[in-house]
Amino acid sequence: MVLSRFWLVIFISSILFIAVSLFTANTYTIDSVLNGKKDDPILISEKYIEQLPAFIKDSISKAKDQTMIINRDTLNADTTYVYKNKTVKIYSGLQKSDGLLPTCKSTLVDLILPLIAYLAFFCGLMELLIISGASGKLAKTLSPVFVKVFPSIPKNHPSISYMTLNFAANFLGLDSAATPFGLKAMESLQEINPEKDKASDAQIMFMCLHASGLTLIATSIIGYRAAANATNPADVILPCVITSFIGTIAAFLIVGIKQKINFKSASLLIGLITMIAAIVGLLMYVNHLDLIGKNYFTSNLSGLILLTIVLFTLIFSFKHEKKFREADTTVFDTFVVGANNGVKTGVTIFPYVLGMLVAISLFRNSGLFEIISDGIGFVFSNLGVSKEITNALPVAMLRPFSSAGSRGFLIDSMNTFGADSLTARLSSIFQCSAESTFYVIAVYFGSVNIKNTRYALGTMLLVDLICVITAIFVATWFF
Repeated sequence: MVLSRFWLVIFISSILFIAVSLFTANTYTIDSVLNGKKDDPILISEKYIEQLPAFIKDSISKAKDQTMIINRDTLNADTTYVYKNKTVKIYSGLQKSDGLLPTCKSTLVDLILPLIAYLAFFCGLMELLIISGASGKLAKTLSPVFVKVFPSIPKNHPSISYMTLNFAANFLGLDSAATPFGLKAMESLQEINPEKDKASDAQIMFMCLHASGLTLIATSIIGYRAAANATNPADVILPCVITSFIGTIAAFLIVGIKQKINFKSASLLIGLITMIAAIVGLLMYVNHLDLIGKNYFTSNLSGLILLTIVLFTLIFSFKHEKKFREADTTVFDTFVVGANNGVKTGVTIFPYVLGMLVAISLFRNSGLFEIISDGIGFVFSNLGVSKEITNALPVAMLRPFSSAGSRGFLIDSMNTFGADSLTARLSSIFQCSAESTFYVIAVYFGSVNIKNTRYALGTMLLVDLICVITAIFVATWFF
């Protein structure tokens, strides 16, 4: 409910802003906002050649391909005249964001179709884990800790194993595996949700912990920094882990206080201490490696873990093939059933993801995001905040809305200020230490048709803010 109202306000504001822009300045046209792609020239007007000044008409007639560009290398916005079919199209500047129709196309081709493929494969594996009994064994092992964090979940419930796999995949940077496991967890939690259109306490806790983005192996960030010729591409790993871990603890405490969880439970404390010890141990190991060793370790560990999960699932399933016969099925048929369910889930969440990304595209194309970003940067600079920090804020601001958009700002910050600058390093921590909140809300709650997210969105945005503040302190401390 809160999310729908938020995007309604953004949508209406963006429409009004575009309308005002159309009548007050020739910066955007309906065609460019709907159809234009990032870095394409913006069509500002179209006129008959007789309507143009004489010197432009003369120049176009003599120009090659009857195309003329003026102001090149003198202004940021070149003006291009293209004569064709009795009219001249006039372009000026470059569009800063993709238009709505390219966003719709890329959402389907670049996001939904690969996501459906991931869902089909990993949901097939999940079905094998269920029938073979592996998920039940995992749930039984971890149940003492999870029932303290999720008091409303029955002991040994299947959702425990799904959430465990989701957290583990996020922790190891396995984004392709984390989403299918998370969606399966939401579906399982929905089965015990008494109000089907309203988020349960367990679903909110799971979503907030998931969105806090605790990641140990930030493979993608290291790759971006290496491509930008950073001296030590892996030097942001420790700040990223510290920031995301504080965000996870903050999410747990905020939601736990709201849900009146008993923080003094012995099993809960043991689980927390074990997790901290594992993180510290792995960090100490990574920290003693040289540059080549760090890059090799972080780039290969995730792939190795993913391969281990797949092989374990297959071996365990064939070893317990008797259980498949008892369920009147086979290992292959079970995998196909799970894959089919994954495809259905992908189709279900498509409208939610498409609507959310198109609203974000409109928000960015309208110019509202740039105005808000500049305004916040101006306020912070007047408060005495370092320019290097304010230059990184666009990544933090856009991260909850769009991972691709914030990634673009991250790469731009490395190209503009240098990969080893405080701005670029802080941008890397921003990108690594949080999730795309609105995307996660749309995908996960949309998959189970929940309309009322209660306090989930507010909590996730608060955790994002905590991660931003923590990242600033950690980055200035380290670098």
